[in-house]
Amino acid sequence: MIIRKLRLQRGWTQSQLAEMAGVTPRTIQRIEQGQNPSIETCKALASVFEVDLSMIQPKETMMNHDVNVKSDEQKAMLYVKRVKEFYEFALVYIVLALVFSIKFYDEPKFYILFGGLGVALIVQGLIAFEKVRFFSPDWEKKLIEKKLGRKL
Repeated sequence: MIIRKLRLQRGWTQSQLAEMAGVTPRTIQRIEQGQNPSIETCKALASVFEVDLSMIQPKETMMNHDVNVKSDEQKAMLYVKRVKEFYEFALVYIVLALVFSIKFYDEPKFYILFGGLGVALIVQGLIAFEKVRFFSPDWEKKLIEKKLGRKL
């Protein structure tokens, strides 16, 4: 999460950061999704961000939770990520709906397919904008605590 926080603070895209660090954009995506970077990648990112290597390097004892990113920041970043994914999905849905409605306007299967996708879009929007708490961090925490039989 610290990589995402530092990148967003500087207003950089994942591609821009990847280019500056000499890695692929996919590497940055993986790191931001929680995958541990190699020591070489950590050094490159620390150099780009002009921070100490210890700030970037993952610590196994912390179970991939970065102390430099506060809980409320993590929740805010997750919220923004979900909203961004919703808008991306909505844009793809609109473009495909327009293209296919021109091509297959007289096909009933088209309307059934895009009706189903429209329902999926609505559900994703409700989750993204936190109108429905399903799959939220709080929901996950409750399930973990239920499975453990104790508080985290």
